[in-house]
Amino acid sequence: MLVKLDKPVLLAKAVEIISELVTEVRMKFSEFGLSIVAIDPANVAMVGFRLPKSIFSQFEAGEEVLGINLDNLKQVLKRCGSGSSLILEKKENLLSIQIQDRIKRNFTLNLIDIESEEKELPDLEYSSKIEMDSVDLIASVEDCAVVADACSFIIQDGKFIIEAKGLNSARSEFSGDEAKIEAENCKAKYSLEYMQKFMKGAKLCDKSILQFANDHPLKLEFRTGEMDLIFILAPRVETED
Repeated sequence: MLVKLDKPVLLAKAVEIISELVTEVRMKFSEFGLSIVAIDPANVAMVGFRLPKSIFSQFEAGEEVLGINLDNLKQVLKRCGSGSSLILEKKENLLSIQIQDRIKRNFTLNLIDIESEEKELPDLEYSSKIEMDSVDLIASVEDCAVVADACSFIIQDGKFIIEAKGLNSARSEFSGDEAKIEAENCKAKYSLEYMQKFMKGAKLCDKSILQFANDHPLKLEFRTGEMDLIFILAPRVETED
């Protein structure tokens, strides 16, 4: 297996984001490109990442699955500069990483055995779909994080509301003028600790797509045309005493 990326910045940023959720992943290479699907240790969040084959300037790989420590890979990818190209090559039980810019630099990472079944993102049904500017979503989530540890996503009379309530509160409201809203009335609550991690993915693209339903997992999609980064987040269900 040997693949080459002339612009490794998207891979580097995605690995950094994913590494905040999981430390070890199965990195899959196939005829479609590179993909990662993983669940965080608390079973609260799931992440899916894909770089299509067309993004690679060289792609010589069949069906390969590599067990990778993301913290180690993240540190190596940080060594890429803006004009660097990146070559990944599997050599026995090692991943050879070559960074090419003014000089050639070589790293090797030990591949690891990850005892787990191959995962796929679940095919869930949603009653609401929102497409909005990523900067607005990021700002609304950060507003909520100032006052609480969870935020609610609400569809009410054709409007999309992001709010957090504790002793203090924060609220952002979007109409069809600010966001594309295809939804029926519903409400779900999500952890802001996870949402803040996901917002680093929102910074990679102009638009964000959210799908949710009453007390239902949230699906967040960040797509640039060069990569797909998708998160699934379990809801916080309020229990009555």
